[in-house]
Amino acid sequence: MRATIDEVARVAATEGIDAHLAKGGMIRLARGPAQLARARAEVDEARHWGRGADDLELLDAPATTEVVRAAGVSGAVYTPDCAAIHPARLVRGLARAAERRGVRIYERTRVTGLGPREVRTDRGTVRAATVVRATEGYTSLLPGHRRTSIPVYSLVIATEPLPQSAWDVIGLARRETFSDFRHLIVYGQRTADDRIVFGGRGAPYHAGSRVEASFDRDDAVFTRIRGALVDLFPVLRDVRVTHTWGGPLGVPRDWCASVGLDRATGLAWAGGYVGDGVATTNLAGRTLRDLVLGHDTELTRLPWVDHRSPRWEPEPFRWLGINAGLRAMTLADAEEAVTGRPSLVARAMAPLVGGH
Repeated sequence: MRATIDEVARVAATEGIDAHLAKGGMIRLARGPAQLARARAEVDEARHWGRGADDLELLDAPATTEVVRAAGVSGAVYTPDCAAIHPARLVRGLARAAERRGVRIYERTRVTGLGPREVRTDRGTVRAATVVRATEGYTSLLPGHRRTSIPVYSLVIATEPLPQSAWDVIGLARRETFSDFRHLIVYGQRTADDRIVFGGRGAPYHAGSRVEASFDRDDAVFTRIRGALVDLFPVLRDVRVTHTWGGPLGVPRDWCASVGLDRATGLAWAGGYVGDGVATTNLAGRTLRDLVLGHDTELTRLPWVDHRSPRWEPEPFRWLGINAGLRAMTLADAEEAVTGRPSLVARAMAPLVGGH
């Protein structure tokens, strides 16, 4: 995964794709003693697996403010293995690169079902030696896959371009991406045109794993995301939000991404990225290439190959559990803000929401 960051950058440069990429690393802020404890635990675990200070570093408060000046920060974890990127520019550039090589891309064709070595669509059936299901947050729309992966929505806002005076206060001079150690995930980056793009979880899960265009927008969630951004950077209190959007993430029951190929049926799959798909799709694509061609490589021997996640619970248990988990994470963050100690609520909900 660390090498994949550089592989995405290499391909973008080779193919002339201006994806606004900047490898400034990622800084994950610790705000308060409970978050700082999780930061230390993350670094300790990384050391256990052999990662050194050059690829994951625990920063104290002064060192953190040299990178980014957010409110209430007591420390951070920094890794150089992350890049800010414009993912739509990347995917459009990759599509053009594929078409230059003779690949034909058929859009606006609804798939109605998959079978051994075939894809059934509303315009006919396509047959091939290998069929790859890489539908991520939309997997639940396929017949027989309602419980394979669930769509969990993440929503995003973008500010107007910020003046240099604001960046003098905020930092992020190398376009470091940023997050923190709260339970209800947030994430952000400085864009090439000096906006802040900032997003987070918190939108409800919709019963039956439904996916609809209207779910991409939720004004109440956008308001909370803006509030979280201003809480981090009070200098943005009067800054205009110019864009809002969202979409579903694919979440398997064990929160573990996987890639594989069933040679008996010719059906291959990749997905379950839980929001980390920009790089992981690249690694999955290269791994699928080797699997389909029958090559034994270091990629085909990775532990996620042929991993099969358990199915999600049937409704209404799925709806009750997931939405209870989302509410619990909000409560856990409030609990820690008051007590300064790791949340008991979060510990109780960890098996449901992907924690340990």
